[in-house]
Amino acid sequence: MILGNLIYAFSINLLITPMHLYNGGFLGISQIVRHLITDNTGVEMIYGHDFTGIIYFLINIPLFIYAYNSAGFKFATKTLISIGISSVCLTLVPVPRIPYIDDYLTACVVAGVIGGIGTGMILRGGSSTGGPDIIAVCMSKKNPNVSVGLLNNIVNFAVYGCCLVLFNVEIAVYSFIYSAIKAMFIDRMHTQNIKTEVLIITKKEGIEKILTEDLSRGVTSWKGTGAYTGDEVTIILTLVSKYEIEHLKGLVHDMDPNAFLMMSDGESIVGNFKRHIGIGE
Repeated sequence: MILGNLIYAFSINLLITPMHLYNGGFLGISQIVRHLITDNTGVEMIYGHDFTGIIYFLINIPLFIYAYNSAGFKFATKTLISIGISSVCLTLVPVPRIPYIDDYLTACVVAGVIGGIGTGMILRGGSSTGGPDIIAVCMSKKNPNVSVGLLNNIVNFAVYGCCLVLFNVEIAVYSFIYSAIKAMFIDRMHTQNIKTEVLIITKKEGIEKILTEDLSRGVTSWKGTGAYTGDEVTIILTLVSKYEIEHLKGLVHDMDPNAFLMMSDGESIVGNFKRHIGIGE
């Protein structure tokens, strides 16, 4: 998670910020707030470091409180750690006064690739870069049908709309291009969209309820008998995204450390399978 945040911070501070381009999401909002502060006060650095990361942390504090109230202490703590690491990395990585890449399109492509890889590593580690993802996780606790994409699109639309008003069409368009390229590489790195069939064999009762409540996934269970031992077991079948696999394994292990799990990719799924967002809470 730390390495992913560092890579992500390098892509932002070394390539995007020097070109006056903007990220989507809450980080984009933080960059715009930073611009407004520097434009009106003339203060660009705090002890030689960019303070976008500090603004980003402050903006996410209400989300931490929301996460604590909606999803509990464990998830809120992991959220705070994730946001804290992101903010520290963004603050410590220096922003060059002269861009390393002074061509907009080249900067967008290079930063999009590097940023997408970094963000993908963060997500694969079961964490998040904060912002709309956290809102979506908390909302999905009450409504599994919440649209993660819609939340992200609303925030991004607001960010790029501000870029259009405050700056110019060129900045807004190239910022959008950067975000689009980054999103493509996040999908390459991140396994959220790969559906996985999970078969669980356990002697413990109650795992089905835990899975439906914590993952908001449907499960099918039936009784079976171990051919060698003759013991009665419960067989559970569910379908999750690979993004949720580590969380599922943790839930099952907490209930039954001796449970047997078998996983395989669901190449073609027809029916009521909802795409969720999660942070491995």
